Amino acid sequence: MDKYFNIFIEGYRGYASYLFNEITNPNWKNYFYWLIAVSLFFFILEVIIPWRKNQAIFRKDFWLDAFYMFFNFFLFSLIIYNAASDVFVNLFNDGIKSLTGFNLQANNPLNSFPLWSILIIGFFVRDFVQWWIHRLLHKSNWLWNFHQVHHSVEEMGFAAHLRYHWMENVVYRTLEYIPLALLGIGLYDFFIIHIFTLAWGHYNHSNISVKGQVTGGIVGLLIGIVVSQGLLDVNILVQDGLLGSVMVIAGSTAIGAILLGPVMKYIFNSPEMHIWHHSYDLPEDKRYGVNFGITLSLWDYIFGTAHIPFKGRDIKLGFPGIEKFPHHFINQNLIGLKPKKKKHDEIKNE
Repeated sequence: MDKYFNIFIEGYRGYASYLFNEITNPNWKNYFYWLIAVSLFFFILEVIIPWRKNQAIFRKDFWLDAFYMFFNFFLFSLIIYNAASDVFVNLFNDGIKSLTGFNLQANNPLNSFPLWSILIIGFFVRDFVQWWIHRLLHKSNWLWNFHQVHHSVEEMGFAAHLRYHWMENVVYRTLEYIPLALLGIGLYDFFIIHIFTLAWGHYNHSNISVKGQVTGGIVGLLIGIVVSQGLLDVNILVQDGLLGSVMVIAGSTAIGAILLGPVMKYIFNSPEMHIWHHSYDLPEDKRYGVNFGITLSLWDYIFGTAHIPFKGRDIKLGFPGIEKFPHHFINQNLIGLKPKKKKHDEIKNE
């Protein structure tokens, strides 16, 4: 027990030091400033090319969602989760080792793989697991109590991406870690995967609408940046071979727009698709929700949960009973911690 207690304490110290360093030392591998940069990017797009032109720039609950972004991305980890997850990682690894004699942390089965393949495997496995967890959040009465916080958004915008109950962090990270650990990928996301999914999640929730050629080009652009940097350094400003890097990025962008553009909606999630996930009214045969994709939409098409009956720009968002749902951060995060009078079937989730 002393081992795990020390891990718990060191988890606090290590993350506190990490967070302080993130804030005081801006650089290209800094999560804190990437969160700010990505958020500002989509905020500007919402101002310049809004999909719902009548929606206010500072929409309903904008500042609440802005606080959620930093709380769920950083503060929650500092308060409890980082240290607790360190203990879980070691307990899980020690349990597997005692049962099978195999040390997951010391014998990573992907050690011999090139980094690009590890990133792809990690991304697809993580997104697939998250898709199933997302469905579970809608199907389970108990978990839906927590997930309602995310669905309490009544006017959609990029910042709504990270509005969710702190319990979702626990559920997602606990359930997604097991298959990732079995692959030797580990609990924490690779930097490139994490930033990519952050940006795409902001995009899914944003008040913009763009063609598939544009998003295909953006995917190509990101791939070009990663390739030009050798996957080991995300620094965009290279000192050597700048012209070569620019050519790689430009070529990758063009290829992405041409090849991926026509099929983007079947591969990646989008505001046009995700808006239906937040719809107030759901089909009778899909009362537990539709369009569960986090980054990829292909799982919904494969498993028959895709639903885009028409352009849903102005559909009503939320769920029956949202009128009585708490509007403040503290009360929202107490949801699910005490018995509820209404049953899941009485409040259809999306």
